[in-house]
Amino acid sequence: MKKISFIVFLLFFSIGKATTIKVGANLPVKKIKQALALANDGDTILVHSGIYKEGTILINKKIYFIGKNFPVLDGQHKKEVVSINANDVVVKGFKVINSGHAALNDPCGIRVYDKNNVIIQGNILDNNFFGIYLQNSTNCIVKNNVIKAYGKAEQLIGNGIHCWKSNNLQIIGNKITGHRDGIYFEFVTQSVIWRNIANNNIRYGLHFMFSNDDAYITNVFKNNGAGVAVMFTKNVKMFNNYFEENWGDSAYGLLLKEISDSYIFNNRFARNTSGIYMEGTSRIKVEKNSFESNGWGMKIQASCMENEIVNNNFLKNTFDISTNGSLVLNTFNSNFWDKYEGYDLDKDGMGDVPYHPLSLFAVLTENTPSAMLLYRSFMITLLDKSEKVLPSITPDNFVDNKPLMKSLPL
Repeated sequence: MKKISFIVFLLFFSIGKATTIKVGANLPVKKIKQALALANDGDTILVHSGIYKEGTILINKKIYFIGKNFPVLDGQHKKEVVSINANDVVVKGFKVINSGHAALNDPCGIRVYDKNNVIIQGNILDNNFFGIYLQNSTNCIVKNNVIKAYGKAEQLIGNGIHCWKSNNLQIIGNKITGHRDGIYFEFVTQSVIWRNIANNNIRYGLHFMFSNDDAYITNVFKNNGAGVAVMFTKNVKMFNNYFEENWGDSAYGLLLKEISDSYIFNNRFARNTSGIYMEGTSRIKVEKNSFESNGWGMKIQASCMENEIVNNNFLKNTFDISTNGSLVLNTFNSNFWDKYEGYDLDKDGMGDVPYHPLSLFAVLTENTPSAMLLYRSFMITLLDKSEKVLPSITPDNFVDNKPLMKSLPL
């Protein structure tokens, strides 16, 4: 009786034990789809190097899908390459290339359909319409992937990492280039974007829409069409990011449109047409950021209110601040302005004379952009000097009452 019980125990143990199915040209299992048919929940499919042209690979079991030496999954420009339709899936170590291109069903390199706890890590995605797409998903991780496309127009290419109607996502350490938007969030909450590099994308390095209670930290957004856009959103934390070399007629490092109750801390805005462009924003704190060598450090439209700009450095910008109205509902405190010409007799580190960062020429060019032709002319210098002595057009309350005498060590 004991012997029979022991045999039954071994049988149940072997049934429940996860197995590894190896796939390769010189192995018994030569096709990925064949391995998927054999696999059970919890198994590992280990794919050896080679080129696999099997159409769409549908993963509908809880498996570890692992590539060895970056096997190539080739969509042959026809279909989606990898579709994930199961929870608790790991996809790691593949080169995913050549998805189809279509505007109606948005074919992807890797797509997750309404699932949870999926990890997509350490893959190379090359020449796909969309790179990685998370749809209505929870607790997913997209980490350390290289995502590259060759888009020429934003209508002809999708986004590198596209996240829709999801929550508790972690987007970490990815490199994205050549897509419409590097990273796109729409209706995504309680998520973090950390240590990614998005450069040379056609539209935005990062695009937020209707996505509350998120954070993006220590990312690089460089040489994209228009930097980063955060729109129709609240409670967003933006820390330690680099916004660099986003140039163009309507470009900026960071666009804030209809957002509220957010915190922008310790970022670097360098060599952008505008460092930050704010429209319809309220209760935003902009603290300890560096604005350097931009066309405009900040453009704050008249629709903005209750924003606080404090302890920032404004260095070598053509214009530090610009606005399109006369009513000022925002505050500036203890910023360093390299154009400040005041003095500090009591040696407390703050200028004794308040600083008005809005120049007359900035007001003129906001209303008449062609006036930039007169930039650096003697006449404009004389106008600005006269405006500082006898203000007539620039708002009196557009002022930093405690300008810093030395730049902050940011």
